[in-house]
Amino acid sequence: MDTPVDAVISQMRALDAALHPRDGVAVFNRVYLAVTEAVDRHVDAGRFADARAAITLDVRFAQRYLAAVGTAADEGRPPACWRPLFQFRRHPGVRPLQFALAGINAHIGHDLALAVVDTCRTLGCAPVDLEDEFDMVGDLLVSLEERIRDDLMPGPDLLRIADPLTHLLGSWSLDRARDAAWTAARALWVLRELPDVAADFTERLDTAVGFAGRMLLTPLTEPGFRRP
Repeated sequence: MDTPVDAVISQMRALDAALHPRDGVAVFNRVYLAVTEAVDRHVDAGRFADARAAITLDVRFAQRYLAAVGTAADEGRPPACWRPLFQFRRHPGVRPLQFALAGINAHIGHDLALAVVDTCRTLGCAPVDLEDEFDMVGDLLVSLEERIRDDLMPGPDLLRIADPLTHLLGSWSLDRARDAAWTAARALWVLRELPDVAADFTERLDTAVGFAGRMLLTPLTEPGFRRP
């Protein structure tokens, strides 16, 4: 029987089939599809202590990304954290690893905190009740990030210490982004009784994550390229 996770996986697979492989959104979508499939396997294997909480968090999380994709497709204005990826998705000077990390930055830095709050409202719990599920999903992301870097990083014959890509890679950390998302989720939960303050906090979070994403997508020349 299909589950809510199966539904979002189907949407991501359809998106993967529809997009050009080099499209920056397609690059991130493949990464996120792998993460979601891994979460689904963990649910099926009974590795989550609270499967309902894990499924709800996973689905609320994915829906925010898919909503941003839908808004961009309709020529709307997606959250600020996602705008750099949509704006630079076809830029020839942006490398695949940059697209992947910019998408992860937007999704972890902004969407994850809001998804935790969404899940708490749905299940009638507090963030602390989701900490185990949050940590396990985060661990899956970390393990996949390592694989992403291996798959998308230029080979040792191309990568040079002076290559700007090495500096961009060193400027962002998934572990730090995940810790910040957990702190933001807890803050938003405390602020839920102050909707104006919560809205301002969310807007500033969105803007800050979008700024980081724009830096990650700085167009770079290919290694070895020399201007005439």
